[in-house]
Amino acid sequence: MTTLTLRPMTDDDFEAVLALEQQIFSHPWTAGILRDELAAPRRTYLVAEEDGEVVGYGGMMTVADEGHITNLAVAPDARGRGIATRLVLDLAEGALEAGVQHLTLEVRLSNAGARRLYGRFGFAPVGIRKDYYVDDDALIMWVVDAAEPAYRARLTEIREGLR
Repeated sequence: MTTLTLRPMTDDDFEAVLALEQQIFSHPWTAGILRDELAAPRRTYLVAEEDGEVVGYGGMMTVADEGHITNLAVAPDARGRGIATRLVLDLAEGALEAGVQHLTLEVRLSNAGARRLYGRFGFAPVGIRKDYYVDDDALIMWVVDAAEPAYRARLTEIREGLR
């Protein structure tokens, strides 16, 4: 049986994360961007690992009372097993524990699967950033009042659904 583990990203994960970036994104992050993000204050990066292999990762940047999901990636052959859900859940819960009041992100307008995932977490579309990606627009999504009991209950329900 495969066991999924989420843990903080370390320098030892760089090669695996960069390989995921190359595999998944048309304009992947560079090693420099990834190192800068990991070293920057108020950042949290998690990796999802199955049997010692990095199969996904996600990041959160905290600015004032806002948590901003910076990146989320799951290996194509590992999709459909709740890995992205677990990553978003752990990032959101960690941000709330750190005092965040609101959550935000940008997602490719063309990425319907990711938009459904974020919608499940209560992210609602609020606008479009034209040409945010080299080859696509971004849909801006927000969860306002994420620190409220109703949102925490939503996260608890999602976590219980993973069991």
